[in-house]
Amino acid sequence: MKRYRHLLIMVVPAIGLLAWGASRLAPVRAADEPGKQPQTSEGKSDSKTNQASKFWTTAVPPKPLSASVKKGLDWLVEHQLAGGGWGEGEESLQMRQSGNDHESLRDKPNVADTCIAALALLRSGSTPREGLYRDAIAKAVRFVQSQVETSDGESLSVTPVRGTRVQQKLGPNIDTFLASMLLAEVKARMPDEGSDKAVELALAKVVRKIERHQKEDGSFDGQGWAPILAQAMCGKGINRARQAGVNVPETVLARAENGAKQDFYAFSPRMAGGKGRGVADSSTSSGRGSGMAMGSMSAAAGVELYSRAASVGVLQDSVNTSKVVAKNLEAKLANSRDIKERESAKKKLAEIADTERVHDEARASVIARLSDKQFVAGFGSNGGEEFLSYMNLAESLVVKGGDEWKRWDSEMTANLERVQNSDGSWSGHHCITGRNFCTSTALLVLLADRTPIPAGVKK
Repeated sequence: MKRYRHLLIMVVPAIGLLAWGASRLAPVRAADEPGKQPQTSEGKSDSKTNQASKFWTTAVPPKPLSASVKKGLDWLVEHQLAGGGWGEGEESLQMRQSGNDHESLRDKPNVADTCIAALALLRSGSTPREGLYRDAIAKAVRFVQSQVETSDGESLSVTPVRGTRVQQKLGPNIDTFLASMLLAEVKARMPDEGSDKAVELALAKVVRKIERHQKEDGSFDGQGWAPILAQAMCGKGINRARQAGVNVPETVLARAENGAKQDFYAFSPRMAGGKGRGVADSSTSSGRGSGMAMGSMSAAAGVELYSRAASVGVLQDSVNTSKVVAKNLEAKLANSRDIKERESAKKKLAEIADTERVHDEARASVIARLSDKQFVAGFGSNGGEEFLSYMNLAESLVVKGGDEWKRWDSEMTANLERVQNSDGSWSGHHCITGRNFCTSTALLVLLADRTPIPAGVKK
């Protein structure tokens, strides 16, 4: 396989000219010392954190936080609003002149930007209870929780804020889907039992909203420019909620998983046996996806990177969930005296094996494309959609590990550090250009080695 020697160029075209300045979920290791037991603010080991470490781990030993990452995290905290949320922040000049007046939303807190920023802070090793960024995370969670609590019980929305850039590009439901991710990752990690309970109730409400509005194919009403990326956040969020002990219905998880499979089949009709959404062979396509599927590609704004990264991201989290379930099923298959129970376990294990196979194929197909500069460039220049796609890819590659992960991580790190603004932020060059979202997603790419996965996923 070709080395990704062109990655630094392909991710940000003309980099020198375009760069803007050159139950209990949490990472179980301390921020700066991988392998060390996390400490409370007083320096004492937290018993709940110890308990959580039995269930959660990371795919690889996390690297110490780099100076670039620390600078980005500090920038995020400095730009947190008084109420605990984040707004869109500063957009590129191009977007400000596009005829859409978003100045009123620059410093208006919204759920999506707040969730993605809080997730980046969580990756540092801090939680709402402990660590350098504990206060900022706790304030962010309280803001998101309050928005969910005051939302109606029927609609999919969790916020009255409308028309944000992230909603326009990823769809009006992105706030709900990112809320599911954040609340799942802080479940049972809040400073006190009362706030723990509040988070649990808010997360359950979000899951109910998703269940009520999810379609058979795993999609939702309400389209943005690239809603497939929002659906990926939904798939990841509901799986992490299940991993955190939330009662997510099997049908909800299955629809998200099958939707991700079909999105992959769209690029591999031979593997799908003709059952995919019907497209030309992806080996003849690149960049904005000429000749691609009308289904997944239209939801991905015609950008192959978005569609492939979305399907791989969801399938990885689905596999993570399934591997935990598989242990119980294997025990039933081996020990149960009930024939029907054994047959049911056997059938479910076969389904899990199939999902693992599809995910392995999907990830391998992406790895094979990483030397294609058009593919990795996405829409053609860095935007929040590219950073979110890189996060999806990184969170799957890190579980696989090996040389592919090491090359991706090394070269992506070098690139992102090169284009980081001097103040510690990152900027987008198209579509989602707000510094808050772009900084948060760039950090999530750099901190992918700290993504929490259930213990037992890595053997």
